[in-house]
Amino acid sequence: MTPSPGRARADAAPALAVRAAVPERDVDLDVEVPPGEVVAVLGANGAGKSTLLALAAGIIRPGSGTVHVGGRAVADGARWVPPHARRVALLAQEPLLFPHLDALGNVAFGPRAAGTPRREASRRALELLEQVGAGHLAGRRPAELSGGQAQRVALARALAPGPDVVLLDEPLSALDVGAAAELRQVLRHVLREAGRAAALVTHDLLDVLAVADSVVVLEAGRVVERGPALEVLSRPRSAFAARLAGVNLVAGTLAGAGGEAVVRTGDGLELHGLPDPACEPGTAVAATFSPRAVSVHRAPPGGSPRNTVPVTLDALELQGELVRVRGATPGGHRLAADITPGSVAALDLAPGARVLFTVKAAEVSIYPA
Repeated sequence: MTPSPGRARADAAPALAVRAAVPERDVDLDVEVPPGEVVAVLGANGAGKSTLLALAAGIIRPGSGTVHVGGRAVADGARWVPPHARRVALLAQEPLLFPHLDALGNVAFGPRAAGTPRREASRRALELLEQVGAGHLAGRRPAELSGGQAQRVALARALAPGPDVVLLDEPLSALDVGAAAELRQVLRHVLREAGRAAALVTHDLLDVLAVADSVVVLEAGRVVERGPALEVLSRPRSAFAARLAGVNLVAGTLAGAGGEAVVRTGDGLELHGLPDPACEPGTAVAATFSPRAVSVHRAPPGGSPRNTVPVTLDALELQGELVRVRGATPGGHRLAADITPGSVAALDLAPGARVLFTVKAAEVSIYPA
C-alpha cells in the first residue's frame, strides 16, 4: 500500500497506544494506531470497542496499564490527563452540534476555546468546512442541516483543534445509504489520504474497504486478530472478521500436507481443502470457503463429495437474488450457504430443518491461524 502524503515514519511513536485493562468490564486491550493511519476496530456488541474509545478519550480510567497519545502518557499509575487536554477528538453517531451556533461557529469553537484569535479560528473553520464539502453551509444552524450535512460539520469540528488522533464511533450508522456513501468518501479524503491518524469503530464492510489501512478485531474484551485490512478480510482468522468478509470459517489443526490436506477440529469435524505452503502438519490453521460454494441436501448426495457436514438451520435471509441459509453443526460451528429461492422451496427449508452442507475440497482455502 502506498503511504499517504502525511504518513509518518514507521519508527515514530504511535498516535495512540492503549495497553490497559478495565477489570469491571473484563477488558484487557493492547491496541496501537500508527501515525497517519486509519485503524478499523471491529467486533460484536460487547466486545470492548466502546471501552477502547473511552480509554483513549479519557471518559474512563484504566484499572491498570497505560494510555499514550502522540507519544505522551495520558493515563498510567502516576498521572491522569483530562479529556480536554489529550489532543484527541471524538466523532460519534450523532453530530451533537451546538444548536445556537452556525456551522462556522461550531467548527471554530475548539480553536477559539484554545485561545486562537477569532479571525484565525474562523479562517481555519471555513477551510475545514471546504475540505469536508460543507463550505456552503457555513452560515446555517444545525436545525437547517440534513443528517449527512450535520455529520460533515461535526467531522470538521473534530479536526479543527488539530488532534493527534481522531476517534470515530460508527459515524455513518445513523445516515441513509446515499449520505453514508458520500461521507465515506469524505472520510477517506480527510483521514486516509491526508495521513491523519484515526481509530474507526464500525460494523460496515464498506467503511473498512473505503477508509481503513488496518484492522483490529476484538472479542470478549481482547484483541483476537489484527493486520492490514486486505489481509484480514481475505484471510480472516476470527469469527467476526469471517462474517464481515462473508465467508465460512472453521478453525482447527492441520493433518496432512501437499496438494490436499485435512483440517480437524476438537469436536470431530473434518474439512478437506487446499493448504497454503506455509501450513505445517500439526499446527493451528483456518479453513474458509464461500457460502456460494456450498450445496444443500436433505439426503446424502450421490458421488463422493470431499466435505459433507450435518447442519441444523436456524435462519434464512434474502441476499440479493439468493437466499442465505444459516445453521450450526453438532459441534456448534456456524456455517452458511447461498442458494436460490427455488432450491429453498424444493428442499422445504425452514429454521429447525436438518440438512447436509457439501463443498468441494478445491473451494476450501487453508492457511495458518
